[in-house]
This record gives sequence, structure tokens and C-alpha cells, in this order.
Amino acid sequence: MSYFAVNFKYLRTLKGFSQEQMADELNITRSRVGSYEEARSEPPLDLLVKISDYYKLPIDALVKNNLTKVSDTSFINIGNHRILFPITVSEDNEDLIEIVPNKATAGYLNGYDDPEYIEQLEKIKLPFLPSGKHRTFPIKGDSMLPVRDGSYVVARYVENIQDIKYGRTYIILTLNEGIVYKRIKAAEQDEMLTLHSDNRNYQPYEIHKKDILELWEFTCCINTQEYDESELKISSIIQMFQELGVELEQLKKTNIIS
Repeated sequence: MSYFAVNFKYLRTLKGFSQEQMADELNITRSRVGSYEEARSEPPLDLLVKISDYYKLPIDALVKNNLTKVSDTSFINIGNHRILFPITVSEDNEDLIEIVPNKATAGYLNGYDDPEYIEQLEKIKLPFLPSGKHRTFPIKGDSMLPVRDGSYVVARYVENIQDIKYGRTYIILTLNEGIVYKRIKAAEQDEMLTLHSDNRNYQPYEIHKKDILELWEFTCCINTQEYDESELKISSIIQMFQELGVELEQLKKTNIIS
């Protein structure tokens, strides 16, 4: 089933255009706009390409996906030819968040820009999240303690790499590394980033900014295992802060510890 007709009309209404105004934008007649919106005819390939360029949306998105299922008017561009699909909502108008399961992490590298792959991911509702496009990623290993193996990080999509907040943690997707969860710090060279693990047993390493395919900023963590009693002792927490290089005097001033 082609969604072009409903998408074509929907995108026009988002701009607040009449059919006549849309026709002027595309240099076609108003009757052709009406015909496409009512699915009485389909645009030729050259016009479909023109519409794709006009809205900066791939033809696949225009034809194969119902774009009316979004909560706002923003479509996030990735590169020149792909988009990250916008926020989808439930029947109750609540934002839905895709979950990348453990077994699908290898496939995510091949499917992160494939609308059909993303559509097949399970979705959850977390109403307490801030605005923005969110996705949930599984965490493997112990490099980012206290986030444990098997936990899930919910993260907000970062559209512009220049918006990185150094010292914060991010889910990073690259061709060579796949999905990693690391703390990002500035590198000596502007075109590079240094990725740090919070577990000091792991050495930091650098990646080139141009190698980043997707970047997601930490929002919250969902732990799937109960903590051991020893992990919750104040001495263990203080030791963890010391390992992370946090000044205990600062913690005292903020009444985190006494």
C-alpha cells in the first residue's frame, strides 16, 4: 500500500499551504495536486524526486511510511539522503520509544537507516522523558559502571555533533565500533573525540567525528538486575566516586554525603 496520497496532503497542511500554493511551489497545476492527494493518480518519477527534494525526505519515506503518525512537524536530517524517523505516538498521543534488543544490536548497524527495520522494533512509553526523539539501547559489559551489563540506556538523539556536551555520556554508533556507550571528552585535534569508560580498567581511545553515524545523549537508565547489598553501601559509593575522580569536598558541599 502506498502512503503517498495521505503523506502529500499531510505535508502540505503542515506548511499551511492551500492546494494552489503547493502547486505554485512545485510548478504544477492545482488540479494535479488534488488528484495526487485523492489518490486518483500518481506523480511521475521526476516529480516524485522533486517532491522528495522539496521536503528533504527520501522517496521511501513518502511512499512506504505513514508520516501522519508524528507528534510534531520536525523531520531530523542525517546526511544528505536519509532521515531519522520522527517521534511516533500511540493512540493516546503518548510518545513511543523504540527498543534495540540485545539480539538485534548487530543488525542495528545495517538497519539504523532502514524505515522497515526501525518500524519492527518493539516500543515503550515513558511519559517522564524530556522532549526530543528517544531510543533505548542495551548495555553490554562493565566498562560504564555503575551501569551494569544487561541494563538499558534511554537516550535522546543529537542532531548536530557540535551540540556535544563534553564530560557527558552518549550512545555512539560508528561503522568500526558498532554501538558503544561512553563518556565523551574533547581530543587534542578538533576533528577527533576521546571516548572514556567510567571503569578505569578500560583505556580511553579516539574516534574521528566523521565516522559517527548516530549520536544519542543519555537520558536515563533502566536496570534489569537487582543490586547486591555490598554495591549499595556508602563506602562502595564513595569508592566509586573516587575512581571517577569526583572531589568528595564538592559532594559534601551539596549534602550528597555528610
